[in-house]
Amino acid sequence: MSKPPFDKLDPAFQDLAGHFTAASSRPARRAIARHPIIPHAAMLVPTLLQAPADPLLWPPFVTELTAWRTRARQELNYNDALYQRTDFAWVPGNYACSFLLLGDERFYDWRAGRFRLQEWLESGRREFGGFDSVVLWHAYPRIGFDERNQFDFYRDMPGGLTGLRLAVDELHRAGLRVFINYNPWDERTRREPEDDVTMIAEMVGALGADGVFLDTMKEGAAEFRAKLDAVRAGVVLESEMSLPLERIADHHMSWAQDFEDSAVPGVVRNKWFERRHQLHHVARWEPDRTHLTHTAFMNGTGLMIWDNIFGTWNGYSPREKSIMRAMLPIQRRFSSLFSSEGWTPLVPTVHPQSFASLWEHAGIRVWTLVNRTAGEVVSGLPDLTVRPGEQVWDLIRGCEITQPHTLIRPRGIGCLLAARRDRLGEDFDAFLAAQRATEEQADWNANVPVDVQTRLRIPPRTTPYSLETLPPDMVAIPGGRFRSAVEFQVRECGWYESTRDKIPNFFPHHQAAQREFDVVLAPYAMDLTPVTNRQYAAFLRASGYRPVHERNFLKHWVNGAPPAGHEEHPVVYVDLEDARAYARWAGKRLPTEEEWQLAAQGFEQRRYPWGETLPPQATDLCNTTRTGTTPVKQFPLGRSPFGLFDLCGNTWSWTESERSDGVNRFAIIRGGAYYTLNGSKWYADSGVQGAAFGAKFLLTWPGLDRCATIGFRCVVDVVPDFASSP
Repeated sequence: MSKPPFDKLDPAFQDLAGHFTAASSRPARRAIARHPIIPHAAMLVPTLLQAPADPLLWPPFVTELTAWRTRARQELNYNDALYQRTDFAWVPGNYACSFLLLGDERFYDWRAGRFRLQEWLESGRREFGGFDSVVLWHAYPRIGFDERNQFDFYRDMPGGLTGLRLAVDELHRAGLRVFINYNPWDERTRREPEDDVTMIAEMVGALGADGVFLDTMKEGAAEFRAKLDAVRAGVVLESEMSLPLERIADHHMSWAQDFEDSAVPGVVRNKWFERRHQLHHVARWEPDRTHLTHTAFMNGTGLMIWDNIFGTWNGYSPREKSIMRAMLPIQRRFSSLFSSEGWTPLVPTVHPQSFASLWEHAGIRVWTLVNRTAGEVVSGLPDLTVRPGEQVWDLIRGCEITQPHTLIRPRGIGCLLAARRDRLGEDFDAFLAAQRATEEQADWNANVPVDVQTRLRIPPRTTPYSLETLPPDMVAIPGGRFRSAVEFQVRECGWYESTRDKIPNFFPHHQAAQREFDVVLAPYAMDLTPVTNRQYAAFLRASGYRPVHERNFLKHWVNGAPPAGHEEHPVVYVDLEDARAYARWAGKRLPTEEEWQLAAQGFEQRRYPWGETLPPQATDLCNTTRTGTTPVKQFPLGRSPFGLFDLCGNTWSWTESERSDGVNRFAIIRGGAYYTLNGSKWYADSGVQGAAFGAKFLLTWPGLDRCATIGFRCVVDVVPDFASSP
């Protein structure tokens, strides 16, 4: 990460370096002469104030941080009234926040149609030491396949807002605070009758949420505070980007994301400025996030626990989990210390590569230590004076000690406590016992286990047909061997693989990529057109099919029938199982991706079914209206090499490509659709796509998976002696 030039820093920092000369000791002045701090000022970044490497510079560093804090508060005329409100008293103790994709299979059981709240909570306690809050992430990376906006994604969750509110209430009973998410970049989907701030406040009230996570934002609009207070007490704003000092007064939380710490642990700026402000450290794509636990422990701040990155798995190592299980109970128990004024960063230790912060409040002193080395170290405090009546405990090992030293595991943490026993509560012995048990069960393996395996659902075969017995309006396609080149946009949801380290050329933001596969297909036949509203209506009459979960099923139909004049349009608002049900009734199945692609581009591998280009005004080749579906045979000039209609454009097509890793379930959809959504890069792929293009569609539950832009067509198997391609 490049450092900002000195004159580009936050103005509140620009005079910081000049005041380091206030160091009073002669050794410190000599150290400053040898290692001037003014060049170090260029290393100050908005999130974290990097610390000098020389221990002789630590006292003047802390002195000047204190002076800077006083000046900055005076210059901003800082008012801490919101932090004094009792309805926000929960904020400083909210250390562990889970970033949860609502479709995560660990949280929602799509087979049973229920939230797996107790199982998810127990897993969080077992793996990480429990959560204090959760962000219920909803829309991205799914938003953009149709016109539904970010608020619709909450409305279309299982049970609607009522069902989601029941889940929130249960999370509250378990002691968690719940955040909803605001995507300010969502400006091109369906518009609400009210502005976004009003709608967020309405959603907070409906769900009983405790906070709003401000996606991609460094601060929220000024009117947020009044509108949130009007619907519910104690609702916080948490920014993703570095929160400006002037907004700490009305934003109780913020992320500490993707910062570069110094070799000596630095000081988190916003926490230093306002001790009751809570930050959650996050580095979503890094394979080792141990350094985040160090920074959090040294600064009395929290962590964003996030292993399912919008559909891509980036898990935690046993070492990281062991550190969190030991650290979080300490932070929660002594939250009043970690939010008090009695914080001294960088106090001396007996080991040069271990570092400590001191926290003092109400007669209790706690030292949080970190080991920056790859080996075990014995470290502690060289000048601890035990006061009359005090005892000293090692809080990681859960025992009383006679010397202020402790063994700290490689890249691990330590914690010492000095206090009178009667200040620590009647349950302190039980707390120590729990810490001992946690330490005994610690696993210091630093490798991230690849404990998710993506599995493809194998489609059932149909009764083989001969050319003479093919169902009407089906086209035979010879099997054969070919090399399939699949194109896609690399997005944070990944691709076929769900594990970050298995995604070739992985980049978390958008770029085009291609994958090639050798494919051998048996002969098959495909529907001449997508299944139409008329055909699906006939299926319903004959079969009596009704889905288990009916939300948004055939949402566009009127009084249980296709809209007048749309009988020959492709059926939409059907999920993958709705499509499979039709196929089974018809004696067919859904095509695999490879079957769909061969049918669309032929063995000559055309870019589009009709040829190599998509003209700007392709009105005679496919549906580019952007306004809705068209009849399935409206574009005869856009047929594929095998004569098939509507393979690219009009609607996306479900394929038999369902995969699951036990965390994420998804399918690959093909062909693109009439609906084109410009604007933010965070929207899903839209518009007409080429025959080789595939989009990863995260499956959540039927009510959300049914879209205005996704239909399907069917295939059957053909007897093997049908002529194959050479």
